[in-house]
Amino acid sequence: MIPIIGLVIGIAIGVVLNPDVPLWLQPYLPIAVIAALDAIFGGIRATLDGIFNDKVFVVSFISNVIVAAFIVFIGDQLGVGSQLTTGVVVVLGVRIFANVASIRRHLFKA
Repeated sequence: MIPIIGLVIGIAIGVVLNPDVPLWLQPYLPIAVIAALDAIFGGIRATLDGIFNDKVFVVSFISNVIVAAFIVFIGDQLGVGSQLTTGVVVVLGVRIFANVASIRRHLFKA
């Protein structure tokens, strides 16, 4: 219940304050969101499997976001930012879909 309350409060703050993302940060934000979603779905899967650990989740969440953004940053510096961005999206997308499939199998016993 606490995570849902935190999500609602975070969305409300975002809607009220309407923050602007700095121009230099805009290429990294979508990748950071996808990396965060990967950690969230991994946490849900771990909860359903009965192996969730809050410390592991926090470290996974933060490290996923930092590593994904760093890979895109390196790609930008090398002049291949769009290719590395696509690679990160594909890898994290596969992980997200694998976690969602596991969650679905767990919930629907299918």
